[in-house]
Amino acid sequence: MGRAQISPNLLTMIGLLLNMGVAYLLARGQLRIGGSLLTIAGLCDALDGALARSKGRSSHFGAFLDSTLDRFSEAIIYLGLLIFCLGRGARLDSLLVYIAIVGSLIVSYTRARAEGLGIECKVGLLTRFERIVVLILGLLTQRLTIALWILAVLSLFTALQRIYHVWRVTKHTSQ
Repeated sequence: MGRAQISPNLLTMIGLLLNMGVAYLLARGQLRIGGSLLTIAGLCDALDGALARSKGRSSHFGAFLDSTLDRFSEAIIYLGLLIFCLGRGARLDSLLVYIAIVGSLIVSYTRARAEGLGIECKVGLLTRFERIVVLILGLLTQRLTIALWILAVLSLFTALQRIYHVWRVTKHTSQ
């Protein structure tokens, strides 16, 4: 991997483009194909940091770009799902997609905000990796509603876990 002629930031951007393709497939109702492509996009998302470290090219900007494009990627995927659900008239699934994306963004925000305060905050049941795995499994098995329930409920639960963690760490400090 370290000898590859591709930069880590380029791999991050390729991951975003693949996720845009996933969103397009999901919007068109091609859930299994979308789930398969999401697996490949997920690998790009996982490998960009490893590539940066192996090439000695880790940087603050690279970490920032990776985190930012990961949020875009996740939002774009959920947009594809929302378009699919709305097109089917699946109101409950549409609501679950909305709750899942809000939960996902809050999970990411709580970590970023905590780390901005100097508190490590990688706790919680459903991190980005687990959310992607749940979604891939739901798409490949055609059990989207079950996956959406899991994503909606456990993303919010994870956000609450992180809020509790930060409260516990900071409860003895003054403001």
